[in-house]
Amino acid sequence: MSPLLEIRDLSVAFRTRRQDVTVVKNVSMEILPGQTVAVVGESGSGKSTTAAAVNRLLPGNGRITGGQVLFEGRDLATASEREMTAIRGAGIGLVPQDPMSNLNPLMRIGDQIAEALEVHGVATGKAARARVVELLDMAGITDPERRIGQYPHEFSGGMRQRALIAMGLACRPRLLIADEPTSALDVTVQRRILDQLARLTADMGTAVFLITHDLALAAERADVVAVMYQGEIVEIGPAAAILAEPGHEYTRRLLKAVPSLSSVRLLEPPRASDDLVVVEDLRKVYPLRGTGEQITAVDAVSFTIPRGSTVSIVGESGSGKSTTANLLLGLDDLTSGRIRFDGTDVTALGRRELFAFRRRVQPVFQNPYASLDPRYTVGKSVAEPLRVHRVGTAAERRRTAAELLEKVSLPASTAERLPHELSGGQRQRVAIARALALAPELVVLDEAVSALDVLVQAQILELLADLQRELGLSYLFISHDLAVVRMISHAVHVMREGRIVESGTAEEIFDHPADDYTRELLAAIPGTLA
Repeated sequence: MSPLLEIRDLSVAFRTRRQDVTVVKNVSMEILPGQTVAVVGESGSGKSTTAAAVNRLLPGNGRITGGQVLFEGRDLATASEREMTAIRGAGIGLVPQDPMSNLNPLMRIGDQIAEALEVHGVATGKAARARVVELLDMAGITDPERRIGQYPHEFSGGMRQRALIAMGLACRPRLLIADEPTSALDVTVQRRILDQLARLTADMGTAVFLITHDLALAAERADVVAVMYQGEIVEIGPAAAILAEPGHEYTRRLLKAVPSLSSVRLLEPPRASDDLVVVEDLRKVYPLRGTGEQITAVDAVSFTIPRGSTVSIVGESGSGKSTTANLLLGLDDLTSGRIRFDGTDVTALGRRELFAFRRRVQPVFQNPYASLDPRYTVGKSVAEPLRVHRVGTAAERRRTAAELLEKVSLPASTAERLPHELSGGQRQRVAIARALALAPELVVLDEAVSALDVLVQAQILELLADLQRELGLSYLFISHDLAVVRMISHAVHVMREGRIVESGTAEEIFDHPADDYTRELLAAIPGTLA
């Protein structure tokens, strides 16, 4: 059987202020029709750049410097832009990594997906609308008839990712490039999406080029796994063989770092028993645009965060967990209920008191792309909270920023780079460093490690545990990764449709789940590698 995609000795370089930097070095691999090939590796290893080179969607300072990219025998490395326009979408579909920057904030979700259908002559008018509804339903969006009229900001992060998946599958491409397609999704929707991709592969001969940092997912879903490290493929072969008997030291390190429900927990008992945060009967209602109706995003939610502890909220995308975090941070107004921080009612704070409160409570948001100013260097972004709160001199702030970058495993030279020059995982590490700048008492981490490869994820989780031990930090940890939640949490709350359906210690929730929904979440976790 002839390969659908054949990459031969591909090299890619990025122009920087000083010199060209080669980030992909002589990469060779092939994908057969109907085959799923996963490329795994740490953030910055070159895996996403390789995928972008296939579709000729490298950033402006990137270029292919050597090799060939043969799609159905045609070298895409030398194809004209007109030829590439015809191939993208119809021949090669794409599910990009970042859901917010890849959706037009001024267009309704349904119109954006329909546009892809119309451009490639798949469907127009009512037929296009019907296909969009079908695609959104397939991708796990509830009530798709209503959702097609909404804008990206009205979707949760996971819902935006599902919309991108629907868009990538719209024209039934022969090859689908899926760059971290489920990193923002809870495990139940992740399984549904990946099952759908598997059906496409079987029914239509669609091949999948899967870029992921999730080795458990690669083990469960891919026929072939390629391991990338520092721009090179260091190991490639059948998934079962690579994961059962890895030949390269780097692959062995990756496997060792994969979290599972049997992983050693990182936390000690909390150092204090008094409650730093008390949330009582929290409720948030949003009006639905143009309908006169309302949606209850958070309903009668109550929990506490004891001082020096980690409390986690888990649940599917759209369950209300990120809305709860925003209410606690004071970034949104609650409809009813009360939030007390260190005995003070947060909802009654004046402007000056709120400014002081935000020094003590710092966020790390889900989207590392949107949370950094594209015009600021990394060093300036990390030091910005110190400047705003008038902490230290300019020189002291620079030194603190350098120390924080080192803590999150980024080299000192990162301070001079701009966000667009970093990978997604590197940007998330910068966001974590910035959140720690003011030595807060509470850090709200909203999917803070979901974009990280397992090696860096392990480092960040150990860092969070160390900081908690050293400084008595408290964390509100929001995640869909249940293995990580088990490792890092003292208490866990399971949310569904705006309500907490089960609460308990990590041991109670994971060893003896009482609610059917909790059991469903646990059953959907991709197979562990141990």
